Amino acid sequence: MNKNEKFVITINRELGSGGRTVGQKVAERLGVPFYDKALIKSLTEKYNLSVEEIERLKGRDHSWWADFKRVVRLGQTTSSSQFYKMSMGDEPDLLTTDDIFRTEKEILKGIVAEESCVIAGRSGFFITKDCPNRLSILIQASLPHRIERVVRKQGLSRKEAEEAIRRVDKMRENYVKKYTGTSRYDTRNYDLVISADGKSEDELADLILKYIG
Repeated sequence: MNKNEKFVITINRELGSGGRTVGQKVAERLGVPFYDKALIKSLTEKYNLSVEEIERLKGRDHSWWADFKRVVRLGQTTSSSQFYKMSMGDEPDLLTTDDIFRTEKEILKGIVAEESCVIAGRSGFFITKDCPNRLSILIQASLPHRIERVVRKQGLSRKEAEEAIRRVDKMRENYVKKYTGTSRYDTRNYDLVISADGKSEDELADLILKYIG
């Protein structure tokens, strides 16, 4: 990946690996926007976006995403931390419809066509697979590491944390298989696979930036 040209970095991660925070840190250090499930879902709902509406916007002479972004104040969308906590219990991915996936896919395609960015989740590794300047990353961690982090971040018991991890793992795998036809654990989908064990989030971000060069 050439960071001096328009690029996209996708980060798939296991719950409790710290991958979302790492993605934010990488985006900050590279000076590019960071997008995750919470933001994409919030954009879709707040502006009542649909595939049909996006197609209408794309029919204009200029970029629909550039035009759309000018009127969107990203800072006013649902906070990711709030959505993360909600998703632990509500399992929103199980409620995802084909129309919602298609809409989110079009949003991501619009984003990567216009600007360099870091995308966490949302099957970004699959949606951006044809982008010429892309880096696809998977961040994993051992179950004890993941449990410890979820306990610390969410205030759950160890039993509750393990149950949440197993539930979200199954949910995310089902989501990826349904909409991409592949497994999120298939390392052939990634350029770089990292274990978070024994590393801080800053150290993981350092590893990624060193890999990019």
